Order: sequence, then structure tokens, then C-alpha cells
Amino acid sequence: MTFQAVATIDEIVDDLPLGVEATAPDGTEWQIVLVRFDGELYALHDECSHGHVRLSEGDLTAEGIECHLHGSLFDPRTGAALNLPATQPVATYPVKVDGTNVLVDVDHPLNNVTYEN
Repeated sequence: MTFQAVATIDEIVDDLPLGVEATAPDGTEWQIVLVRFDGELYALHDECSHGHVRLSEGDLTAEGIECHLHGSLFDPRTGAALNLPATQPVATYPVKVDGTNVLVDVDHPLNNVTYEN
């Protein structure tokens, strides 16, 4: 796996999505949203599968991360779309903490959702 530091643990605030960038080995830049949900850290592709806007601009609710444009909810654990209008999941990525650094591996989505830049 190719984990890379994308944030520090201090930057992640409960109930607030954090938008960050990650760079794949081929140089491709990916927008990632980090959330602390049910006490765990999760990393998701930072784009709603329906409205194509950044999920990091939405809200984190008790159910998941909500897109601010049309209200679609996504499960941070799986990336699954939980309500309409979204019907497709968003990619989720392995995330771990090393000291104070939050690391994400964008090369190996956990739910086999892939994107082309």
C-alpha cells in the first residue's frame, strides 16, 4: 500500500468534514474528505456521486456525510449512497494514523469504486 500523509490529527474536528488532497504515484491529484464518524477516521472521495460537488462542503450527521447541494447521504464506512438523489457510492480509502499524521492510500479503494481524472 502507498500511504501518504494528508493531514494531522489536530486538523480533524468532530462533526466537521475536512477536505484534503492526495497524490497518486502517477502524479494524479485526488480530492479526499476525512471525517471522524462514530469515533473512527474515514477517508472518502470528496465528490458527490450525484451532484459532483465536494462532500467536504456538506455536513456530517448521525447517519453519514451529507451533500450540501441535494441532501444525498453517504455512509463514511462503506461509501454507500443512503438516499436519493444519489444512487452510486463514493470511493472509500484505507486510512491510518502514524504519530500525529493522518495517512491515506488512494491507490487501493476499499470498495472498488474507481475514478478517472
